[in-house]
Amino acid sequence: MDLILGLFTGIVFGFLLQKGEVLRFEKQVGFMLLKDMTIIKFMFSAVLVGMVGINGCHSLGLISLSIKSTNIGAIAAGGTLFGIGWAIAGFCPGTSVGALAEGRIHALWAILGMLFGAAAYAEAYPFLSNTVLKFGDYGKITLPQILDISKWIVIAIFIAFGLVMFTWFEKRNL
Repeated sequence: MDLILGLFTGIVFGFLLQKGEVLRFEKQVGFMLLKDMTIIKFMFSAVLVGMVGINGCHSLGLISLSIKSTNIGAIAAGGTLFGIGWAIAGFCPGTSVGALAEGRIHALWAILGMLFGAAAYAEAYPFLSNTVLKFGDYGKITLPQILDISKWIVIAIFIAFGLVMFTWFEKRNL
């Protein structure tokens, strides 16, 4: 059942990526040049909806959360590699699979790059686990825990920030 739910969720997300036009190469490049904020608007909207949905389901006892360790070394290294790959390929993981599904064969190079990167990470993991992955490990913390406030206040602040950001982008036609 989990696999079917995952497949269904992936198909819906891919459909929304396609309808939001974030699979388009020109949208990817426009974002990298800070001239088109379609991708940021799409992804931040998804983050906000996810924040409300996941925390709402957790508050109702429908799901349990598995907080991952906050690790500065892993975040910095992973984020850097992700950004470099995105800049080179013109796709992030989700958009590359969506673009391939649309029939854009060149997205296959990004997918192959992801697979190669995952294999390289698996091979390098023993070394990384004793070096980079130990740097700045703060354990399983969340922003509401750090601020010592309700998660719903943090969510409300993020939503307010999102609305201001979306309004600002729209006024500047970004």
